[in-house]
Amino acid sequence: MQRLRAIITCLLAALALAGCMRRSTPVAMMNPQSDLDAMAYGQRGYQPSAYAAAPLVVPIYGPDYRLDAGDRLRIVVYGQEGLTNTYMIGAGGAITMPLIGGVPARGRTPAGLASEITGRLRNGFIRDPSVAVEIETYRPFFILGEVAAPGQYPYVPNMSVESAVAIAGGFSPRARRDRVTLTHPEGGGAVRAVVPLGTPLGPGDTVLVGERWF
Repeated sequence: MQRLRAIITCLLAALALAGCMRRSTPVAMMNPQSDLDAMAYGQRGYQPSAYAAAPLVVPIYGPDYRLDAGDRLRIVVYGQEGLTNTYMIGAGGAITMPLIGGVPARGRTPAGLASEITGRLRNGFIRDPSVAVEIETYRPFFILGEVAAPGQYPYVPNMSVESAVAIAGGFSPRARRDRVTLTHPEGGGAVRAVVPLGTPLGPGDTVLVGERWF
């Protein structure tokens, strides 16, 4: 009887030992993958952040810049002091010059506007006009929502959303500080995206700082 009990005890011990050997116990745990790791290695169930999903809005400067209402231009007509002046593009998207009257400017490049003015002056006013157009002041940007002083502010080239927030007095205590909604006028319409604070800001853009929920 005692021998039978000893055999049963040995069998139970062997089964328990086998179960322990089959169990895989981790020796060390790695940190969870970051967003970048997940994108690189294709982690199952990964959902891209709002920054990755949102298109970044990059304004265009230089010769390809598109004029619009609020831009202040310096127009030089060489040899014609009466025409050389500073002109503001009005709400209707045009400037008004002596001799030739209203000239549509919205959507044109500075070079395109210079060409249009040259053609109009050549048509019965000046034999061989030479015209240059440069931007003296860009149209303002707007910042709304959870900042200390929302409103309209002068635009400075190479601004970012973060610098716009600083100009408006910084975030309010309830502001969401990691991203904003940026609306950029384009092609007669507007492009809207949720972007991080380092996103470049363009003339005429509107920044909306939302409220955090916790």
